[in-house]
Amino acid sequence: MDEEFTCIICPSSCVIKVRVEGGRVREVSGNLCVKGEEYVKKEVLSPERGLTSTVKVAGGVLKLVSVRTSREIPKDKIMEVMDDISTVEVAAPIGIGDVIVRDVAGTGADIIATRGVDSR
Repeated sequence: MDEEFTCIICPSSCVIKVRVEGGRVREVSGNLCVKGEEYVKKEVLSPERGLTSTVKVAGGVLKLVSVRTSREIPKDKIMEVMDDISTVEVAAPIGIGDVIVRDVAGTGADIIATRGVDSR
């Protein structure tokens, strides 16, 4: 199976073609650097994404706090992570960088606050 990707790693935006056979990357072409080849292989074999969202806050001046994953998570775990954090409510005060959920959905990533929320 042949696939085509536009690389997002550097400003060159290479159009990279990849041939996958038997669940393995057999050929990569069109990349101007090694980073593009690594990006495409990862995207084909085990895509990951960073996730941003919000979590409910109890007793704060805001009702929600913005959060993100501490690292990229497997793309197929995004909905499970969203389901997990949809049930979370944290008490104010909250500081930037506070861990809201550890090892969310068994991904190894933490959910961390990206802004502070003071108590009422």
